[in-house]
Amino acid sequence: MKNGADRIELCDDISVGGITPKRETFIQLREVLSLPIHVMIRPRGGNFTYDDAEFNEMKASVIALKNLKADGFVFGILKEDKTINIEQNKSLVALAHPTPCAFHRAFDEVADAFDALEQIIECGFTTILTSGQAKNVTEGMFHLCELVSKATNRITIMPGGGLRSSNLAEIQEITKAVYFHSSAITNEGVTADAQEIQALKSRLK
Repeated sequence: MKNGADRIELCDDISVGGITPKRETFIQLREVLSLPIHVMIRPRGGNFTYDDAEFNEMKASVIALKNLKADGFVFGILKEDKTINIEQNKSLVALAHPTPCAFHRAFDEVADAFDALEQIIECGFTTILTSGQAKNVTEGMFHLCELVSKATNRITIMPGGGLRSSNLAEIQEITKAVYFHSSAITNEGVTADAQEIQALKSRLK
């Protein structure tokens, strides 16, 4: 907060891309942090196709964390053919309402990004977190530009994945995105670097 972050995304086990945090972790963080806390809903690492038991776990997590006053949720569910699971995503968005939901980087695995964009809008998400279906935002920035254009203010495209202060200006200029996501981890660290957060903020136009 003192270093300029606008909000945080809370998850456990970042080594697998993040999973749903323990509710106790959220409660402890809420007690000491006034920033908006957006919580990842993901029962395990690996792919983004979930069986009934896993999906029920996701629903229970949304209900519990909504009751604990989470400020947002971050999740994404695909079918085995790498298309959007509209039914399951709509169900979680409805459970979360009116808490906003972001579709996370499962988007980068979809078969058709522009079909998926329309389906995610249909599901009621407010944001898509994506690297432009590339290894990182630098490689995906021209695809990100297309997505921002196609979104036409119906949903926020938030570039994330390898975003740092060193490339933010170029990504912002090319994509015309307004909001950005970064772990702000530098020098092979495991937590956000305070100076990097400040540098990211200072480069935003």
